[in-house]
Amino acid sequence: MNETEFMTLMHIYVSIEGGEGFPTPNELAAKMSISSAVCMDTLRALIQRGFLSIEQDQQQNALICERYSLKPLWEKLIHHMMQETREVEKSEEEQEELNLYTMFEKEFGRALSPFECETLAMWIDQDHHDPIIIKAALRESVMSGKLNFRYIDRILFEWKKNGIRTIDQARKHSQKFRQNQQPKKLSSVNPSQSTSAIPFFNWLEQ
Repeated sequence: MNETEFMTLMHIYVSIEGGEGFPTPNELAAKMSISSAVCMDTLRALIQRGFLSIEQDQQQNALICERYSLKPLWEKLIHHMMQETREVEKSEEEQEELNLYTMFEKEFGRALSPFECETLAMWIDQDHHDPIIIKAALRESVMSGKLNFRYIDRILFEWKKNGIRTIDQARKHSQKFRQNQQPKKLSSVNPSQSTSAIPFFNWLEQ
């Protein structure tokens, strides 16, 4: 859209807001210091490109009244804004997934195999696990000393079964699990050592 087209739309908007829904090309041209011919060409181009439309209203006296409508312009703007939002979200999702792969390779100390990459993609695309939750499950496997995809998959399965979808829920579930395991561990230690609390590993903050 060039400057003349933009200014034409602006003057049409002002006219509509002022109660004049169908300003003539001469009236619009006078406000922009351009010829009526140029103004008419501009209006035609705006209509053809879907920025402007002409609607008809029937008055009480049965006369047909024409007026400009900027609805096509607003629809284009909304579509453009939604498209930009989707592109930003897609870019953020792709970056999050890239960070996820990098984090896994760092913890495993090697490049992931094709099967492992496929498993990661499946967790996101098919199982619809949030990358943040997948990272949390990875940390849990590290703290448990069981760094393998089968164990991580089991963690994600259990969390999903228990309706865990947020970091806070995962933290509480992990804490509850460790507390349930604590009595079994205490029963196997020397009584003199039983008063020492077993440390709770907050894997989410590692």
